[in-house]
Amino acid sequence: MRPERRFGATGSLGASVGVLVLGLAAAWASGRVLDLRAGDLAPGAGGWQLAGDFFGRALRPALAFEGAYDGGRLGVVLQAGRAAVTTVAFAAAAVSLSLVGGLVMGFLGSSAWWPGRRAAAVTVPVRLLAAAMRSVHELIWAVLLLAAFGTDRLVAVLAIAIPYAGTLAKVFAEMIDEAPRDAAGALAAAGASPLQGFAVGLLPRAVPDMTAYAFYRFECALRSAAVLGFFGFPTLGYYLSASFENLHYGEVWTYLYALFVLVLAVDAWSGRLRREVTR
Repeated sequence: MRPERRFGATGSLGASVGVLVLGLAAAWASGRVLDLRAGDLAPGAGGWQLAGDFFGRALRPALAFEGAYDGGRLGVVLQAGRAAVTTVAFAAAAVSLSLVGGLVMGFLGSSAWWPGRRAAAVTVPVRLLAAAMRSVHELIWAVLLLAAFGTDRLVAVLAIAIPYAGTLAKVFAEMIDEAPRDAAGALAAAGASPLQGFAVGLLPRAVPDMTAYAFYRFECALRSAAVLGFFGFPTLGYYLSASFENLHYGEVWTYLYALFVLVLAVDAWSGRLRREVTR
């Protein structure tokens, strides 16, 4: 037994070193292809001045507007709060739609749902559709949908929901397929139908992981919704972009801190719900 353990440990170490070497080689080759040089990051005098002005306001975020517009002493804070609520609304709407699509395609794309030879006839087309949906980034979906339908708010929701549905479908299908099947097997041996074995014995084993991942995608959707503000939607990214263009760096940091607090709050909330679900 001891020699086998030593061999296993040595083999595992050798595999880890091999992966590390391959990763370093890939990084070096990528740098050569892209012609990356560390010296190119050195900014000029104007760049240093800009960076100094920007980071110098990190500890002094603006409470009132820095421009000509007068919104009161806490104008920026109130606007950041409204934009944060809008950001959450966009993210919630997008994730709700993506969950519907992800659950349907995840079940259809799971081989556990379609036993026997019928599995490939159904799972392969569904998984190809999910791959096509998630292979296009939400920003590209936004550009395509904006060109077709204009700056309607549903465009922003769909731009996030489409790739997220594809991602959720892939992950949900894999979680269902990888869930322990001992309970489903016991039910089948007791005379239960395949549907009963799936719904009672298999699916409940995958639901906690599926729920946890859905909450994680909601956190990602918050950042995606904020970024879509650069396309003109009234999320935190919209006001952040406008303030940066006007060199109002104090306002920029206010919106950045609002996004930071928002992500932390959602992370704490979703973490608590995940613990409740996975008990």
